[in-house]
Amino acid sequence: MAMDLAGYLQIYNVPTSCKSCGGVLVYRGLGEYRCEECGAFDYDNYGKARSYIEQNPGASAVDIEKNTGVSKAAVRAMLRESRFEIVEGARSFLHCESCRKEIRSGRYCPECEKNIHLTLEKQQREEHQKKMHVFAMNTQGETGQRRFVRDKD
Repeated sequence: MAMDLAGYLQIYNVPTSCKSCGGVLVYRGLGEYRCEECGAFDYDNYGKARSYIEQNPGASAVDIEKNTGVSKAAVRAMLRESRFEIVEGARSFLHCESCRKEIRSGRYCPECEKNIHLTLEKQQREEHQKKMHVFAMNTQGETGQRRFVRDKD
């Protein structure tokens, strides 16, 4: 399910105007924004957390919150979106929303994600077959013979 704009702005704390001059901030990628007027940089929650993790590999959500101001809830949301991954050997995990197995990022374990995709593919095939069957049923009055005959020269 797609996140609405208000939810996105809230979770990521997206800066909209420059703190230095009030100019428009332009998104540059990876949570970084640059002012059109003065060239100052600012970061959203993802950019702040990403930068902190790069400098402090293996940092916990508590460490990130304490040192960047990015809430643990926002860090969890980013983990669920697979923007970050819990490091190997960590004592905390996320749980698969389907089978409750421990995972390091995302919403589902690889097995459940595969099953979800297979189920969706099966449903799409069934829907496609249904449409094709209905299309074939709309051939009233046809006997299976050729409908078009080439004119002989």
